[in-house]
Amino acid sequence: MSLNAGIIGGGMIAEVHAAAIRGAGHRLAGIVASSAATTHAVAQKLSSRAYASAAEMLTDPNIDVVHICTPNSSHGQFTRDAVAAGKRIICEKPLSTSLDDARAMTELVHTTSTETAVPFIYRFYPLVREMRSRVGDGQRILMLRGSYLQDWLADADATNWRVSRSDGGPSRAFADIGVHLCDLLEFVSGERIASLTCQLTTSYPRRGGVAITTEDIASVLFRTASGIPGALTVSQVSMGQKNQLLLAMDTTNGSYEFDQENPDRLTIGGLGSSETIFRASGGMLAADAQRINRLPAGHPQGYQDAFTAFVRDAYASFGGAQIDGLPTFADGLRAAVLTDAVMRSASMREWVDVPAPRLVVTG
Repeated sequence: MSLNAGIIGGGMIAEVHAAAIRGAGHRLAGIVASSAATTHAVAQKLSSRAYASAAEMLTDPNIDVVHICTPNSSHGQFTRDAVAAGKRIICEKPLSTSLDDARAMTELVHTTSTETAVPFIYRFYPLVREMRSRVGDGQRILMLRGSYLQDWLADADATNWRVSRSDGGPSRAFADIGVHLCDLLEFVSGERIASLTCQLTTSYPRRGGVAITTEDIASVLFRTASGIPGALTVSQVSMGQKNQLLLAMDTTNGSYEFDQENPDRLTIGGLGSSETIFRASGGMLAADAQRINRLPAGHPQGYQDAFTAFVRDAYASFGGAQIDGLPTFADGLRAAVLTDAVMRSASMREWVDVPAPRLVVTG
């Protein structure tokens, strides 16, 4: 079943969504951005219809799915409008700039039975699924560790809307990329972070003459519900690191390491020797890894391929399919809970508990 999609937002991530929609076999029916000029420019670039407003798009009966790709502070209102219009929703993370609003949004889509998805797309690399299968196959995890490093804000004058507390929210580095790392860690390990302590660092207190109150670096120590220790480092000021999401797990049978910038290999370390599994080379055993594997060995399957796999699964679920591992608003709420815990810990300078997401469903 082919669905018609509309995108609200005209930035880089909107173009990634557009390519994924088409790559998954669906139709990009239109787009609306922050201004008429931007809308027409992006619509022309993407060869799609330019809507005059989000309201016009949402009232169009031909639109089946709405992709919300706007600054974080606007996600809540666009979600409420899309629910009122009876649309399925794919919303970028974070769901909102506050935990309360993220919870309210999740309660709303649950109460109205609105079908949703949130693009935690790093779940959709074949070797991530392979790692998940192997770690979950009776192995005892000893330690969890990871990092997500970027350098797009390493220059003291670099800025965009994410730096703004009003547009991006009170947390930047952790809410923007740290939640991806946490989602992947919990998804692959099957563990839940139960308590943590965090230090947040603002490397440049002013950017372009404007005072900055959001963090550039987040350093997190944590324990899972079953007592497994772990450590995470998140940075947007690490020169030379473009988008290095690295996830590692030490188990009783070996150490597993996945690097998003080298997504076609999974390293498994042992006492006597180490092994590298290459995607599509015969080393992948998990059926779920095979399912989202699309290209032959030696042909890198990367970020856009993972995004397309996410959209393919999301739209299949909208058609009634039962999809294992599809991230929804519930996972977006989990990310908001973790972000809130990080902010509380950094403020109090102590360990804090991470509560389970709580929904109050009415109606």
